[in-house]
Amino acid sequence: MLQALLVSAVLSWIIILLLGVALLALARQVGVLHMRVAPAGALTTSAGPSVGSAAAAIPATTLDGQKTTVGGHLHGVPLRLLMFVSPSCPLCKNLIPMAKSFARDERVQLVFIGDDDAAAQRQMIAEHSLGGYQFINGPEVGQAYEVAKLPYAVLMDEHGTILSKGLVNSREHLESLIIAHEMGIQSVQDYIGKLKAVAN
Repeated sequence: MLQALLVSAVLSWIIILLLGVALLALARQVGVLHMRVAPAGALTTSAGPSVGSAAAAIPATTLDGQKTTVGGHLHGVPLRLLMFVSPSCPLCKNLIPMAKSFARDERVQLVFIGDDDAAAQRQMIAEHSLGGYQFINGPEVGQAYEVAKLPYAVLMDEHGTILSKGLVNSREHLESLIIAHEMGIQSVQDYIGKLKAVAN
């Protein structure tokens, strides 16, 4: 009986060692896969003003009734991020805290833009503490930028030049807008596509 217990213990240790080796091999494969996966970027669309073009100043009205313009020259604001959102968009609600954090970290002026029921917009503003941000509500800006899906973001410089744009649903996508601007490319996806074309 003692011999049977000894054999059982040895077999158990062998199985544990084999499982450990398998786990290490799996971890290595996950690491390799992670390195091969291209970084995700905001999904750029061809609709609306193109990257590199100067966006015209569009008259708009904030949710509290103040007249303003979107686009055009804005002194003292190096970068502006237009965030197109809606209270009926679950992705938008998840992205709003990330957008606030991103704008704070990158020192970007954040402007929210929507086209929805004013009461629903005010409820979203209260839920996400957006009282300190400009919130434009109306169809004019979305139509000018031909925004078809949400959440959508446009990064502009102080002269109103569109630096990057696209559909966003994560902090990584927001950061890709800055990266594209810093690298002087239209989008991270465009850059990756060119690299793949060269490699093939």
